[in-house]
Amino acid sequence: MTDPAPRDDDSRDVDDRSRDVYSPRQVVDDRPHYGSRGRGRQPDRGATVPLAVLGLGAMGTALARTWLAAGHPTTVWNRSRARAEPLVAEGATLADTAAEAVAATPLTVVCLLDDASVGAALADAELAGRDLVNLTTGSPVQARARAAWAHERGARYLDGGIMAVPPMVGSSPDRGYILYSGSRALFDEHGRTLAVPLDTRYVGADPGFAALHDVALLSAMTGMFAGVSHAFALVRAAGVPARPFAPLLVEWLRAMAASASATAEHLDGGDYTTGVVSTLAMQVAGSATLRRTAAELGVDAGLLTPYLAAMERRLADGHADEGITGVIDTLLPDLTCGTRDPRPATREPRPGIRGPGLGARGRCHPVQRDRGG
Repeated sequence: MTDPAPRDDDSRDVDDRSRDVYSPRQVVDDRPHYGSRGRGRQPDRGATVPLAVLGLGAMGTALARTWLAAGHPTTVWNRSRARAEPLVAEGATLADTAAEAVAATPLTVVCLLDDASVGAALADAELAGRDLVNLTTGSPVQARARAAWAHERGARYLDGGIMAVPPMVGSSPDRGYILYSGSRALFDEHGRTLAVPLDTRYVGADPGFAALHDVALLSAMTGMFAGVSHAFALVRAAGVPARPFAPLLVEWLRAMAASASATAEHLDGGDYTTGVVSTLAMQVAGSATLRRTAAELGVDAGLLTPYLAAMERRLADGHADEGITGVIDTLLPDLTCGTRDPRPATREPRPGIRGPGLGARGRCHPVQRDRGG
């Protein structure tokens, strides 16, 4: 939904990302909580749980202000103390260090620039028996490593991906949501508190899943922006005013967005031809007009070319009667289709893959290559 901007405690007013649980039947984190706080704890059930917020960029400030307004005792820390002053005036408690903020409350929310900033800020914090919610932008691998780091120090851990910009935090009619993954026990216990500033969607016990979903959604957004940019370049080159064109573009994109559901059905069902109206062969043939029109207007088609080339590769591989779902397979490394899953039994199952391949047009599975050494 937004630009993938950092959540820095010293950041500019950046476009940070931020309804109910998306996939509640995930593996529950049954790891016992370290320390005496782990015994007999109950969900907050709307109680004004104290919490700390580390990092007061545009998003961190919006989150902290919303919890304060809802009556939650809120301790804040920021590398630049001046950023905390407005919140202190509204009732927040300012900690001199991040470690002091963590020690003051059972729940800590971190919203910093990057993963390295998280490690540096929490280096001296006593995390045993604490709950750590990390909303800092990062990759799935970074999230899993940070979760292991937190567990080693006795903390429960949730990773989050914010699908919102700061104005959407709180009671905004355009209220966004946060994707969460990691400790289900932590999520269940503090769910009401976490839902105060933004809606929540739990996407799995794997700590990397929130980041995965976050990046996947942002990647789709980036591709959309590329198409929008090309579309406006065409009409601008032709001398057509942008304002009358914009509603047409929005209406068309809204209608086309529904095709994502059909793509998901193809991917999970394994048959890429079911319900196809515009075949890959038709779409590749039509793409010549896209290139020709851009050339006639002197518009660089570089934003479209990679996707069109992927369609052409898929067609050349003999999939003329498919839709465009098969283009996804051209992006994945080391694939084999139409065979049983070749992965060793000891390899961790890949999410979303169940059982054997599904035929020549079926889902593809990654092959684990012997790379020697």
